[in-house]
Amino acid sequence: MDAQDLALRVVARMYENDPFSIWLGIERVKVSPGACILRLTLRGEMLNGFSIAHGGISYSLADGCLAFASNSHGIQAVSVETSISHTKPVKEGDVLTAVAEEMSLSNRIGIYHISVTNQRGEVVALFKGTVYRTGKPWFPDEQLNT
Repeated sequence: MDAQDLALRVVARMYENDPFSIWLGIERVKVSPGACILRLTLRGEMLNGFSIAHGGISYSLADGCLAFASNSHGIQAVSVETSISHTKPVKEGDVLTAVAEEMSLSNRIGIYHISVTNQRGEVVALFKGTVYRTGKPWFPDEQLNT
């Protein structure tokens, strides 16, 4: 299995076992080793008392993007530190797209930047995540052929 096939298989397995991402309506737009693009449409039940998106929605989208990107190399990874800056309000019906970029990767640590934009291409949130790579493969009985 090549690196791209491995990335797709890992993310498919993760998503199938992730009821929260499914409830959010997250769409997997693109997955590749160390990278991911996700999308969701903001629904009414995702709003806070100001009639804008609860901050946890864009955070959850970006966090999911981090999870998929950091695990896409085939080694199980878990977040150890994350942060987000919300730059614009998000309203019902807005379509959010999260794009993860791998900034640094070692045997044990990965650092990712995720930008979240709306349907107009405006940045609505910036997210940074650091993951710990456990060393445990997602598919231990299979070899990666590159």
